[in-house]
Parts: sequence; C-alpha cells; structure tokens
Amino acid sequence: MTISLIQKYNVPGPRYTSYPTVPYWDQETFKRNLWIDSFKKAFRESNANEGISIYIHLPFCESLCTFCGCHKRITKRHEVEQPYIQALLKEWELYCNEFDETPIIKEIHLGGGTPTFFSTEHLTMLINGITSKAKIADNHEFSFEGHPNNTTKGHLQTLYNLGFRRVSFGVQDYNPEVQKAIHRIQSFHDVARVTVWAKEIGYTSISHDIIYGLPFQKLEHIIDTIEKTKSLSPDRLAFYSYAHVPWIKGSGQRGFKDSDVPKDDEKRLLYEKGKELLLKNDYVEIGMDHFSLKSDSLYKSLNNGNIHRNFMGYTSSKTMLMVGLGVSSISDSWYAFAQNEKDIEKYYQLLDQNTIPVVKGHILNEEDLIIRKHILNLMCSLSTDLTEDLDKVDFSTTLSEMKEFESDKLIEVKGNTIKITRKGRAFVRNICMAFDLRLQANKPDRQLFSMTI
Repeated sequence: MTISLIQKYNVPGPRYTSYPTVPYWDQETFKRNLWIDSFKKAFRESNANEGISIYIHLPFCESLCTFCGCHKRITKRHEVEQPYIQALLKEWELYCNEFDETPIIKEIHLGGGTPTFFSTEHLTMLINGITSKAKIADNHEFSFEGHPNNTTKGHLQTLYNLGFRRVSFGVQDYNPEVQKAIHRIQSFHDVARVTVWAKEIGYTSISHDIIYGLPFQKLEHIIDTIEKTKSLSPDRLAFYSYAHVPWIKGSGQRGFKDSDVPKDDEKRLLYEKGKELLLKNDYVEIGMDHFSLKSDSLYKSLNNGNIHRNFMGYTSSKTMLMVGLGVSSISDSWYAFAQNEKDIEKYYQLLDQNTIPVVKGHILNEEDLIIRKHILNLMCSLSTDLTEDLDKVDFSTTLSEMKEFESDKLIEVKGNTIKITRKGRAFVRNICMAFDLRLQANKPDRQLFSMTI
C-alpha cells in the first residue's frame, strides 16, 4: 500500500453502522408516532421467523477514558444503579405494550459506559425483567462489554447463568505511556485474569478490543500488545482505528496535543503490522476492523452469508428489528431509526409520562432503503450488484467515482457488480461514501466524522 493512496483517501468519513448516517437524518419529517408504526411493522414481519435484538445502554463509568466517543456519565455513586434499571424496565414495558404478540429475543447486548459498573444483583434484575416479558430464541446470542479492572468472577458467572455466552474486554494498548494518555490504566495481569475466568466458566466467544493510532502509540507498542493478546487466544478481536474527535463535547480528547497522535502512513503502518501478526496467528479478517478464529460464530456467519452490521457493529446474525433501551440508544426497524433522549433526567421524565423516550430519528424513503442495502453489502460481503436498482436510483455520480477506485485497484467491476479487492479493504469507508447520496448532495462545511484511515 503506497503512502500516496493513504494521503489521497484519508478524509473524514462515516463508519456506516447506519444509512443514512446520523448527521443526515431528516428530523423535520420524523415523528414519534411514525417510529412506533415502523417498529410495529418490522415486528409483525420478522418476530416469528428471526426474533428481535435488544441493545441496552448502561452509561455510568467511574472514570473517563479519553479514547471513548460513547455517551457516558462519570460517577462513583452506585446508588444511581437501581433507578436506572427501573427506567430501562419501564421503557421495555412501553415497547411490549405495542407488540401484537410475545417478542422472541434473539440478541441482547449490554453496552456503555461500563456495564460492569452495575452490581450482579441489578444486572440480574434487568435481564430477568426483560426476559420475563419475552421468549428466548433457541439460537440466541447474549453479549456484554466488560471492563477488565472491575469485572468480577461474580459478574461473569451471573451473566453466564442468565444466558450470556459472549463477552468483550476493552484492552486498547498495554503500554503505560499510552494508557496514561487515554486514562485507561490496566495491567496485562488484569486482562489475563478475566479472560481465564471467562474460559473456565464456559463463555464460547471472548473478544478483546484493541485500538491503533492512540496518542504516543508506536509500532513496538502494537507488536507487544498483539503478542500479549495472542498468548490469551481470544476468539475474536476488534482492531479499531482511534477516532480523534476532540471537537465533540465531553470527549476528553483535549488532554494531549494533535501532534501526539499518529497520522496517515504512520498510523496505517500500525494497523498493517497488527493485521500481519493476527493473520500469522490463525485470525481471519472479518469485514472492517474485526478478526476472529475460524471456530468463532462471527467467522461462521461470514461463511454462511449471515453476517450483519448495525449500531452494535458486526454481528453473527441479522434481525430486522433492534430495540435500543436506555439514554442515547438507537433503535433500528430497517424502515426507520430512532434515538433516545441523551440526558438522563429528561429520559426519566419522558418515561414518567409513559412516553417511549425517542427524540430524534429518520424514516427511510425508497432511495434510502436501496442505498442502505448496497452499503451493507459492501461492509459485510465486500461486494454488491446494482442490476435490479439501476432504474430506481440515479447512480451516475457513484459509478463515476468507481472509475477512480478501479484505477487504483481498490475494486473490480464486472457488469453491474462491484467487488472490493484485498487492497481495497482498507478503503471500504471511502468506497461506501461514493454510494452515500445524502453526503454527496450536502457536503458538510465542518468536520462531522473521524478520518477514514
């Protein structure tokens, strides 16, 4: 990969966990009642044959990690736990009141924030409260994000007993200088301990999250982190690009200078070396940023053509309807997106009024649905066929940009099929941007997204 390609394509761009992306949602036409109609339609179409997914946002953290762009509230006051759990269960009840039949839960994911901020008692109350109003699919996948510093063996055993079989531990980097800069100080011993516990208890998919491009991070740090990770043999890895977005309120990324962050070819070298080491150790590249062993469900879903991407990232199964519970959570009915109130106190107020607490969203039109399909194809299977949609959407701008990608050998075009090459995988976000007709029609006058490389 040449430096010139990196310089050419390293521009701000979405990660495409949705289309349209959040900054391009049409909030003028969005109404809560339209969202309710949308998820009821998706529920009727899909509950019986594929079930639904639930994402639950648990926003509390005891300290701020400066690499994190998620919505969170920093506190050491654990008395916040119970009222928040009660609010989540109230929100779930409001959704259940709209369903025509008992929901079948295929996926639950606990994200944050720090889910293991919560006690085992409160997590039990939450999951039992959710599942008491539903059936659990035979092939369900329950997962959660665990902080190595505060995930206890009790957390792991309790959630395992509740049906969880996948856990993701945030590692980021093992170098002390990098850890100090991102305010996430944790030892290899702590990560090893929780990983071993999870294996002993019986978790079938253990994931580690690693980030490249962090402040002060050097090539030897990536090599050391990957070597240590290899010794623990997690089933899958998320190898994320650090998103340097200090303009976002509350990101905490003003604690170091822009010059402390690796950029362009220097940053890409960190990824390429990490990827090289992972591939040498039996990990397979899965879409963007993800690697897994062949024994993991993510690899199997890739081979079976079932891999999916949504606001939770890549998942090993698809559901049309994903219900987001908790502050800032985003729900997806395929036909519409809806995001909850971000302020906890206002979130509580809406629930006190027996109101599903969505405050913004987007109803997809026919063109949106077609574009969404093709971007999802590219993100998940690295190819898409435009044949059946050429007379429905004006792809002239897209096809014009494809010529440049083809010239740079990032894609292969055969007839109406576009396939991303091995060389082009690093630029999948750029290729998807050429399909993003809303972005093409309204270029932002300020930076909305992190850099693509």
